[in-house]
Amino acid sequence: MSAGPAALDVDGLLTRTPTVRRRLDLTRPVPRPLLTECLRIALHAPNGANRQNWRFLIIDDPRTKAGIARHYKATSDAYLAATPPGAMSERAVAGVRYLADHLHRVPALVLAAVHGRLPHDAPLAQQSGFFGSVYPALWSFMLAARSRGLGSALTTVHLAREREVAELVGIPADEVTQIALLAVGHITGGPDFRPTPRRPLDEVLSWNRWQH
Repeated sequence: MSAGPAALDVDGLLTRTPTVRRRLDLTRPVPRPLLTECLRIALHAPNGANRQNWRFLIIDDPRTKAGIARHYKATSDAYLAATPPGAMSERAVAGVRYLADHLHRVPALVLAAVHGRLPHDAPLAQQSGFFGSVYPALWSFMLAARSRGLGSALTTVHLAREREVAELVGIPADEVTQIALLAVGHITGGPDFRPTPRRPLDEVLSWNRWQH
């Protein structure tokens, strides 16, 4: 394993891997071997029927990142404009704006995709399996990156312009569906994070019958 922050136990890693936007180091490149190391670990994540239908595109070319960032900025601005006041905390809004304004400077972007496209009226179970088979790998990548001193932010905002991004990076949009984008970089301000704030378990847990 590559050198990373002070070792965290499994529980510490799972509870201290936040979305990192404003603390991504925009000046320090992430070596390709470090990115591929994280992806090799991510490929061990569970996925539907073990089809391993996922594909990953790492983008570190400045011109390509800039092109994606232009689409991301436009879709992010539209997303925030359509978000009702109070639906997001001021801190969250500031983080979203920061990433949109600086995405072109993020050292590496990891674009996750799946071969195939779902019909618009696909059954819920098919939709869940199609998209859900990729997210465990993305989370595994984020955990592997965190353990190596990297931060990441998972976002789907750019999908409002999926076709434009596909054309930019050479994805055959009629055959391949983009799932999400990870912004990846070293962490500024030290490697330590507090546990991510979450609602109390009692507010989200039911036993045997739905109570929420």
